[in-house]
Amino acid sequence: MLKAFIVDDEPLARDELKYLLLRSKRVQILGEAGSLEEALEQISILGPDLVFLDIELDEESGLELAEHIRKLEPSPAIIFATAYDEYALQAFNLNAVDYILKPFDEIRLQQTLEKITKMKSIGGHGDFAALEPPWIPMEQTGKIAVTIDERIVLVDVQSILFVGSAEGKTIIKTLETEYKIADPLIMLEKKLNIPSFFRVHRSYLVNLHHIEEIQPWFNSTYNLIMKGGSQVPVSRTYVKDLKQVLGF
Repeated sequence: MLKAFIVDDEPLARDELKYLLLRSKRVQILGEAGSLEEALEQISILGPDLVFLDIELDEESGLELAEHIRKLEPSPAIIFATAYDEYALQAFNLNAVDYILKPFDEIRLQQTLEKITKMKSIGGHGDFAALEPPWIPMEQTGKIAVTIDERIVLVDVQSILFVGSAEGKTIIKTLETEYKIADPLIMLEKKLNIPSFFRVHRSYLVNLHHIEEIQPWFNSTYNLIMKGGSQVPVSRTYVKDLKQVLGF
């Protein structure tokens, strides 16, 4: 049974998360708090396995609290549970195990708990901060591991055309097929940290090796025609960088 602590300044959000966690029958709720000071004090005393942490805590920052939590020994797993997707990169730089968005999706939450359970089985009862999520190193295999419907699928990195986000899912489009996963786009960007993958839009990351054509679009934007005919938009924010990389 995983021991959890919830930090959110909205009582209704805490109640919803508690309800879903208890329904999983995998989690014991040790406590909850709505402020940074109260949360840090209780977490230090109670020693939970995992902390569900909102980003915006009234006039305080959940990111700041995460910095303090990381220094605890042993350190619990941190799962950011927030309505804001723009802090995902900062969250993963703090070694967050996961980043889930409000309103909470029960299936997505179950995937998070499954991931943490696997990490716990690998690391025993030790410090979660010292553990990396159970990903297979891309540098060794040329593949990335993604979770799809409780299966772990190894995707050949060089076969990926692009990665995008739509309707709360992340889409991995390859030469042969398409996968829809729950992990946020920023997590895939972190895994695909190699020169051939390039962000061209807030919602798209492309494999430069599979671009076949660049078509001008309106307002100085472009559409990329990928191998196989898929189209990926390039937003104005990324046009200059793309031109420098591809030399057009």
